Amino acid sequence: MSEGRRVLVRVPATSANLGPGFDTLGLALSVYDELVVTERGDDQLDIEVTGEGAADVPRDGSNLVVRAMAHAYASVGRTLPGVRLEARNVIPHGRGMGSSGAAVVSGLLAAKGLLAGDVEFGPDTLLRLATEMEGHPDNVAPALFGGLTIAWMDETGPQHKQLIVHRGVAPLVLVPEFTMSTQVARSLQPLQVPREDAVFNVSRSALLIAALTQSPELLMAATEDKLHQSYRAQAMPETDRLVRALRAQGFAAVVSGAGPSVLVLADGPGRRLEAAELAASLVDTPWEAHMLAVDVRGGTVKEYSEGST
Repeated sequence: MSEGRRVLVRVPATSANLGPGFDTLGLALSVYDELVVTERGDDQLDIEVTGEGAADVPRDGSNLVVRAMAHAYASVGRTLPGVRLEARNVIPHGRGMGSSGAAVVSGLLAAKGLLAGDVEFGPDTLLRLATEMEGHPDNVAPALFGGLTIAWMDETGPQHKQLIVHRGVAPLVLVPEFTMSTQVARSLQPLQVPREDAVFNVSRSALLIAALTQSPELLMAATEDKLHQSYRAQAMPETDRLVRALRAQGFAAVVSGAGPSVLVLADGPGRRLEAAELAASLVDTPWEAHMLAVDVRGGTVKEYSEGST
């Protein structure tokens, strides 16, 4: 067997919604899954997974990374060749930090790297392919492009705008041991909401853009939500209690994505540390506190060499 091209892919975790920006806003965070993909020279799959989810991730064609690669190849009329995947997972699974979106983006970028020089995948194409698999672009957009992203759909497909986050914003993610199904979380929301709640969220979403890019002191007001978090609270009572307790003490805490993790958008590193210490005193079960930066690069792919980082 003669091996072919080998690429290294690195994709950040994400937190979607950010309170009021349901299915629209997403933030890339400095936790990364890495993937080394090698063309095998035959039609076989060889999958090795370490780290998060290693015991549960499929080792066959149903693997989400493999499915994303196959989707990219099929979009240009190609068949995915045999590959060896070496996945090093760090993003927690089932906890609202975009692990499935990261897997999709990893597969698409791996395909982009393996086909480079033959077929080119531009940003718009990658976002379209990722959204076709994920169903909505709020997680895949920041995973692809980094920073704060606004994502929306129009008649031509998914669109995005990347924004630079104010350097005073200090993200904290509090991750519990228990998980939450995104599908279950979404099923708890009503198909219709009161007009006043919709107007409320429109105002807070607009304010949140200003708070994250210019005025972090507005983050408390800007992260209020009436569209989704209260409806999901019954399925995540510990998450709901923690969000409420943190907000009662002046911290801009929200459910991260579909949960159950909690995202705190602190106004500076000092306030972030205070939030972490307060959270530790409020929970009865273990929660991991991750003091993170905003990732500004998004997903990357390059030729692999020994010692690559």
